[in-house]
Amino acid sequence: MRIDRFLYFVRLAKSRTIAQSLVDTGHIRIDGKRVTKASDEVRGGSVVALPLHGQTRVLRVLVLPSRRGPASEARACYKELDVDATSAST
Repeated sequence: MRIDRFLYFVRLAKSRTIAQSLVDTGHIRIDGKRVTKASDEVRGGSVVALPLHGQTRVLRVLVLPSRRGPASEARACYKELDVDATSAST
């Protein structure tokens, strides 16, 4: 699934346009690699790191969403990882 669709479907961006502009900033990473295009792929098990609302969020993709559903459904698609734990293990 495209990273911009993923961010929109899991409600981290209000629109795909906003998701695409987040990608264009160059600060999003998938499995440690910088995302350069909105069409870069996210898969189940991927780790996505992105700055959002003044903090860095690190998410593990559990399942790919099939639609932009309610917030509870969106949260079930990923697990929030502790930033300190992930940077300490690297």
